Amino acid sequence: MNRAPSDWYADEDLWIETYSYMFPESRVEAGVEEVGRIIDLTRCDSGAVLDLCCGPGRHSVPLAMRGFAVTAVDRTRYLLDRARAFADTQQVEVEFVEEDMRRFRRPESFDLALSMLTSFGYFDDPAENQQVLENVYTNLRPGGVFIVDMMGKEVLARIFLPTSCDELDDGTLIFQRREPVDDWSRMENEWFILKGGSVRLFRLRHWIYSGRELREMLAAAGFSKIDIYGDLGGSSYDNNASRMIGVARKGVDA
Repeated sequence: MNRAPSDWYADEDLWIETYSYMFPESRVEAGVEEVGRIIDLTRCDSGAVLDLCCGPGRHSVPLAMRGFAVTAVDRTRYLLDRARAFADTQQVEVEFVEEDMRRFRRPESFDLALSMLTSFGYFDDPAENQQVLENVYTNLRPGGVFIVDMMGKEVLARIFLPTSCDELDDGTLIFQRREPVDDWSRMENEWFILKGGSVRLFRLRHWIYSGRELREMLAAAGFSKIDIYGDLGGSSYDNNASRMIGVARKGVDA
C-alpha cells in the first residue's frame, strides 16, 4: 500500500466525496443523544464549549440548543458550511471558526472542550498532536473538562479487518483497505470510491493510541484528573469497549 500524503486531511475533496458515508443522517441525528451522554459523563451542563474538528455540527448544534455558548472549529470549509446550514435550520447561534487545531488558541475561554469521532492524531509529527492537547488545556478555564472520543488501539486490534466494502443509498461503493504500520502506531487507509462509473482514491494515515498512551499524553499536556471509558455511557475500557473515551480535567490551581 502506498503511504498517504502527510497533509491528507487538507484535501477538501476527501470530505466532499465521503460526506454521505462519514455523516449519514442517522449519525447526525445521533449527535443529540450523544450530547446528553457527554453532559452526564463530564458533569458539565452549562457554559462555553469548544467543539474541535466540529465537522457538520452534529454536536455543536445540539449543545447550542441546550443553551451552551458554542465555538465550533474546523479547517474544512465544506464541513463548516454544512454545520452553518444545520445551525440555521435549528435557529441557534454558533460561532464557527475556520482554523487548524494546531493553531487555535483562546486561553481560559471554555468550560468544556470536545474532540469526537477520531478527530485526533492526524499529524505525522507526534509533537504536533501533543500541541493540540496542550492548546486544549490552555483554552480551558480552571476546572474545565476535555472529552476525546476515538477508536482505541485495543478495540481496533480486536475488530480489525484489512478490507471492507459499503454501499450507500445512492449506489456509491466505498471500498477500504487498511494496514497497521510503524509497529501498530499508525493506520494507513486507502478509500476507493466508485460512483457513476468513476473511481476516486484517497489515502489517509493517522496515529492510533492505547488507553495508556492517551492517558500519558493528556497528563503531559497538564491535565490532572484523567479517566478512560469504553463508551459515552461511562463503561469500563476493557475487552467489551466499543470506543475509547478520555475525560480529562484541568485543575483549579493550574
